[in-house]
Amino acid sequence: MFFESIKIMFLGMGTVFVFLAVMIYLTKLMSRLIHTYFPEAQKAPEPTRAAQVKRSDDKAKVAAIVAAIHHHQTTQS
Repeated sequence: MFFESIKIMFLGMGTVFVFLAVMIYLTKLMSRLIHTYFPEAQKAPEPTRAAQVKRSDDKAKVAAIVAAIHHHQTTQS
């Protein structure tokens, strides 16, 4: 009875080990195939003038929010 439990334990551990080994192998194979058939994309183009204007608009919004919070905190006290 004791040896059967040991045998079942090793069978289960062996099954998990084989599954993990196969999973690692297939993951490496999939990674290699993806890098072969789908190379990395080119670098992103430089930001345009519209993107730079949007950033300055974001900074203006942040400044307005900070000023509003400061005004609210000073008038509440």
